Amino acid sequence: MAKAKSKKASDKSASGGERHQFQAEVSRLLNIVANSLYSEKEIFLRELISNASDACDRLRYAAVTEASLAAGDSDYRIDISFDKAARTLTLTDNGIGLNHQDLIDNLGTIARSGTAAFIDSVAEAKKEKDDTSGDVNVIGQFGVGFYSAFMVADEVTVTTRKAGEDEGWQWKSDGMGEFTIEPAADAERGAQVILHLKKEADEYLEAARVRQIVKTYSDHISFPISLSETGGGENAPVGERLNQASAIWTRPKSEVDEAAHKEFYHHVSHAIDDPWLTLHFRAEGMIEYSGLLYVPTARPFDLFHPERKGSVKLYVKRVFITDDCEHLVPSWLRFLRGVIDSEDLPLNVSRELLQNNTVLARIKAGVTSRVINALTEKAEKDTEAFAVFWEAFGPVLKEGLYEDFEHREKLTKLVRFRSTAGDDLVSLDEYIGRMKDSQEAIYYIAGDDMDAIQRSPQLEGFRSKGIEVLLMNDPIDEFWVPTVGIYDTKPFKSVTRGGDDLDKIKDADAPEETKQTEEEAKGMDALVALIKLELGDAVQDVRSSSRLTDSAVCLVAGENDLDMNLQRLLKQQGQLTAITPRVLELNPKHSLITGLAAKAAESGAADILKDAAYLLLDQARIIEGEPVSDPAAYAKRMSHIMTAAFGS
Repeated sequence: MAKAKSKKASDKSASGGERHQFQAEVSRLLNIVANSLYSEKEIFLRELISNASDACDRLRYAAVTEASLAAGDSDYRIDISFDKAARTLTLTDNGIGLNHQDLIDNLGTIARSGTAAFIDSVAEAKKEKDDTSGDVNVIGQFGVGFYSAFMVADEVTVTTRKAGEDEGWQWKSDGMGEFTIEPAADAERGAQVILHLKKEADEYLEAARVRQIVKTYSDHISFPISLSETGGGENAPVGERLNQASAIWTRPKSEVDEAAHKEFYHHVSHAIDDPWLTLHFRAEGMIEYSGLLYVPTARPFDLFHPERKGSVKLYVKRVFITDDCEHLVPSWLRFLRGVIDSEDLPLNVSRELLQNNTVLARIKAGVTSRVINALTEKAEKDTEAFAVFWEAFGPVLKEGLYEDFEHREKLTKLVRFRSTAGDDLVSLDEYIGRMKDSQEAIYYIAGDDMDAIQRSPQLEGFRSKGIEVLLMNDPIDEFWVPTVGIYDTKPFKSVTRGGDDLDKIKDADAPEETKQTEEEAKGMDALVALIKLELGDAVQDVRSSSRLTDSAVCLVAGENDLDMNLQRLLKQQGQLTAITPRVLELNPKHSLITGLAAKAAESGAADILKDAAYLLLDQARIIEGEPVSDPAAYAKRMSHIMTAAFGS
């Protein structure tokens, strides 16, 4: 890889230290520039803390085989201090430190990561020794995080001494292209990074701001992080512990009790309810990641907000990356709260933008399957508890039926419905188990309001024959049902569309139906023909109905048309310019219809029947919650009919 050559060691700075040019692995540097590094300046502190954590982890690992390296100071820590008068922010660790060559190789070569090299060496050593134990938990792999300090500092000084060595060194640069290295006799083991802050970086001299950044990004770093103010007042922080360093998702499931889960759920979700379901797991194999996920008890207020963000936080080796990763969990699981911590997920150099690759896709698939399996188990073991969950999150979960083909089959088994059979929620398996012997379809009705749905005249015939109908009032229902189409060989069929097939379904408990006389049948045929002729294009068809028992009329969609409620939804959203004319069905046993049929056989009733035709259509529209097409004409026809019936 191409590099810019360093100047000779004889080139001296004004202070007598060696002067060097930065080296750059050009292709990586171009990649950094292309990705604009970091979008938020506060990220610099996360990066420096991550580097310090790596240094401590590296020494801890090295000390396993060479204990003398950590002799006298094996309590690894990260200390942050700030000095308002000097305008400096200092970060100190007692990790492995750097020597002269490390400073040139790692701080003097942009995009060359000592951590990445260390990971490679450890992996190779493990391979040679056939060691299958866990890898060292080091974070940085791109070698550019350190340089984020120059977003807020116009000069950075690093004083360091490598573990096991006697010589200390000081590295200094203004980030403009050169750096100096000189001996530092008093350097302690580890590294001290001093940032001389720019004028516009005053916020990082405030304890509250530093606390907030550490809490956001580094709360679960495994080493204690403390904060102090040099030369501060009476209330200035002195060795204040900033991070919890708990990362309970990394602990064995058996070691985390319910109280700890509740506390962490409140912390990660900022909610006041308790978790309804807890999923604590670790995935091992080709891809390793840990997860601690919660299903809330109460529905979050922003569950259906159009600009909602995900609420599952992504960590990489305990370092917070983002809580807005659309590729981490599917949108239909957006009610989840918690943490996913990846060991293998590749990130771009800023760790802000995730690469959409196979690793992330596998994590998403694994998390999704775990959640579905947990919900399925809960549904089978505790139906009452699952009913509580379904009332809160069912509408969101049903989005997966429309969007996610891979998990559709399992999700369909989880769906619960209100039905005409009673107040309890019913699954599709339960529905099919109660179907009539001659019933061939899963009947449903969809609408906006559950009470209005239950009063729909289209349900009358089904109720009279004891045929269960599923009641749906979520907008997504109109989209997932035609997408799924069939369940267990049974097609879904709306009771507001096409033929109802009621005549084909026999009910042994139903009373024998009274057949029409020949004369009644002729009168009904005449009425249907007259109304159809009068209404013309206002309706698709007019026919006698077997689905009505109490109501005189109803509207249904044609066999090949969209469901009526779906048409209304699409029209409201501007995706449909006009609603397709419906089929007007007449109840041949209703007294109003039989009376009109008798009138149809009489002479001189044509005008009355014409008015009646439009009034019946408007009546059917009103029942559906739709406005009449012409209120003035409706009032006039109503007056005409009433005058004929009651006038003098």
